[in-house]
Amino acid sequence: MKVTDSLAKAEKTLFSLEVLPPLKGQAISDLFDHLDELMEFKPAFVDVTYHREEFIYEPMPNGLLKKRTVRKRPGTVGICAAIKNKYGIDPVPHIICGGFTKEETENALIDLHFLGINNVLLLRGDAPKGESFKPEPEGHAYASELLEQVSNMNKGKYLDLELANTQSSDFCIGVAGYPEKHLEAPNIQSDLRYLKMKQDLGAEYIVTQMFFDNQAYFDFVNKCRNNGINIPIIPGLKPLATARQIQSIPKHFSVNIPDELVSEVEKATSKAAINEIGIEWGIQQSKELIAAGVPSIHFYTMGKSKAVRKIAEAVF
Repeated sequence: MKVTDSLAKAEKTLFSLEVLPPLKGQAISDLFDHLDELMEFKPAFVDVTYHREEFIYEPMPNGLLKKRTVRKRPGTVGICAAIKNKYGIDPVPHIICGGFTKEETENALIDLHFLGINNVLLLRGDAPKGESFKPEPEGHAYASELLEQVSNMNKGKYLDLELANTQSSDFCIGVAGYPEKHLEAPNIQSDLRYLKMKQDLGAEYIVTQMFFDNQAYFDFVNKCRNNGINIPIIPGLKPLATARQIQSIPKHFSVNIPDELVSEVEKATSKAAINEIGIEWGIQQSKELIAAGVPSIHFYTMGKSKAVRKIAEAVF
């Protein structure tokens, strides 16, 4: 089922989540163990992240460094198929610009289409660590370009324009939204213009970046509606887990941490206490969002189910 169909049929706020592919060499059973903990809450869909290559610099005998390319978390398409087969839940693979050519993207989309996976979340993706984002020579620079490619496939238009009797794909297209603006955007209004463009190109729903102040989400939704963006907007939550995150999250994601939450974390005397603070904050966020009638709450699990499970037990 498409994400938008699940949202349209729902009589209450849905539960959904995002997972990471296992590291190369790890078993998929590790991921299943993580998902098993959350199945009783009947997730409407499960996002699976996509990861570009990373660069490792290895010293050579002559003192120079050799650059080596590795992909630490491959397997997104296969994992989506496994989730669909094992749980009967709709997987949503992330499709990214960074590190992939247009043809590689098209081939991945064809594989997904053959597998009957008809949801995708389209993102530009991050730059390799320590570098600025650069598209592949035959790749996309922006998520809007990627979106246009998927929209074309939904119309039966492939990269090879000479193909005849092509079959149209039927992807439900999701995109990201940033309640407190994208880290690289000059301002929120610029973000909203690009988000409206994505809707016009075929985006059917939005999943937000994490936030810790619900008012940021409510204000973002109002701004979207005032700018003609009328597709569903799903809030994304991530339970705070460590003291270090009150510095790292604002730095890497341009997300504000409310004073009250920072104060509670700074007073905590153990990692377990911080974990409980993050869970309780997530519970209160979720209750307020559900009371406001949000379509779904999307949890960024980062491969850790215990905190999300405790939140879900309290609100779903």
